[in-house]
Amino acid sequence: MRFLSNIFNETSINYLFDFFLPRLCSSCKRKLSPEEKIVCDECYSKLKIPNSSFLEEEYQNKFSHPKIIEDFRAGLIFEEESPTRNMIHSLKYEKKFGVGIYLGRLVGNIFRDDIKNWDADFIIPVPLYAVKKADRGYNQSEFIAKGISKELNIPIKTRILKRIRHTQTQTKLNSLERRTNVQDAFKLRRKTEVKGKKIILVDDVVTTGSTVSECAKVLKQAGADKVFALFAAIAN
Repeated sequence: MRFLSNIFNETSINYLFDFFLPRLCSSCKRKLSPEEKIVCDECYSKLKIPNSSFLEEEYQNKFSHPKIIEDFRAGLIFEEESPTRNMIHSLKYEKKFGVGIYLGRLVGNIFRDDIKNWDADFIIPVPLYAVKKADRGYNQSEFIAKGISKELNIPIKTRILKRIRHTQTQTKLNSLERRTNVQDAFKLRRKTEVKGKKIILVDDVVTTGSTVSECAKVLKQAGADKVFALFAAIAN
């Protein structure tokens, strides 16, 4: 059974729309059948979900020292030439906003009980630098956050945290370089809104955890009670 089979009930509508404008799989670009959502069944079957022991090990590696991030979850494993990688790239570079919402709902569905136990007050998508957001036209993490919000009814706040300087892409940096790259790159616009709150940070892919840790540091310094993190995927 597909994880999100209970979320969408639009097969009959898809028959009509697919006649005029066929939908394509966000991974392999094959034409979707009316029953398929966002990705085809073949690509869906290739999605890898990290198990609890893997996530626990990754928490120890990325977030346990210092313990700024209370806990984290990631919905899928990100590997090169995988459907997960293709989906996230289609969100980031092809303006496939529905993919972000789909991924967010997937994360919310898989980890529903864990996230509910966090008892978070609201979600903050990790912000882009203003120039980069203007160039791209959107922040992909906001769409992932929207999917999580829709699935679990947790409000989103996008005006609290701000990225205040440009940072180079983290892709080719090592762990130390990543931490240095994002150091002091964020500030709060509204400090009073985070004091005593439990907050979930949302981003697309976690590699070393440097970016969300820097965001969490700013939130904790302003008095946030606990900060958690959710990701669409985790790099393997």
